[in-house]
Amino acid sequence: MKPLLRWILDSVLPPSCLACSEMVQADGQLCLKCFGSANFVTAPLCDCCGVPLPFTEDGAKAELCSACETSPPAFAMARAALRYDDTTKKMILPLKYGDQSEAAAGLARLMRRPGEAMLQSANLLVPVPLHAARLRQRRYNQAAVLAIALARLTGRPLGLDALRRWRATRRLEGLSAVERREELADAISLRRGAEVAGKRVLLIDDVMTTGATAHQCAKALREGGAERVDVLTLARVADPRLE
Repeated sequence: MKPLLRWILDSVLPPSCLACSEMVQADGQLCLKCFGSANFVTAPLCDCCGVPLPFTEDGAKAELCSACETSPPAFAMARAALRYDDTTKKMILPLKYGDQSEAAAGLARLMRRPGEAMLQSANLLVPVPLHAARLRQRRYNQAAVLAIALARLTGRPLGLDALRRWRATRRLEGLSAVERREELADAISLRRGAEVAGKRVLLIDDVMTTGATAHQCAKALREGGAERVDVLTLARVADPRLE
């Protein structure tokens, strides 16, 4: 019955590109034009936070970015599918602000490619939380929607309410990495009753800029006894200093 229902649904509502309205063969795909303009994150990149790194003149591979060397984050590794650019914004903004949560299934497939090893080793998928006021405004947490889609795709357990953002913070756009960490300090905590002790947690979000939010989430999880915290996002800002 499921293939038949899928055929009927596709006949009425043909699947469209994740970044535009062009029709594609199946859900979760990019059309040829958008695929050609998509910037997938590839090496060289920081072994820790996953930020793309420039090629060196001598071809040597830098293992860590300067930010991770100077101030190591609480998470062990972060990876993303795409660089955050105009094409990626067309995928994220409708999910984040346009009530198009149905796009999450296709976006999760893109995230699975760079995150396969982390997904397989994770005991728990945990979304980055929204403050209650922001959640009321948006009506859903886009990170939680992505986490649910990844759980359905991989069979990994979910901890949707493991973290809470109990203090509202100002908008982080335009703030430096140091300013973001200061703004987020103690704004995120482990929810009472959340069981993360001894678990390998994979933190899920839509975009990583400087990693300050992921750091605070990972810090709360590690303080709660999590064995390891990794991070998987759809997009990564290539140069956080420009955001």
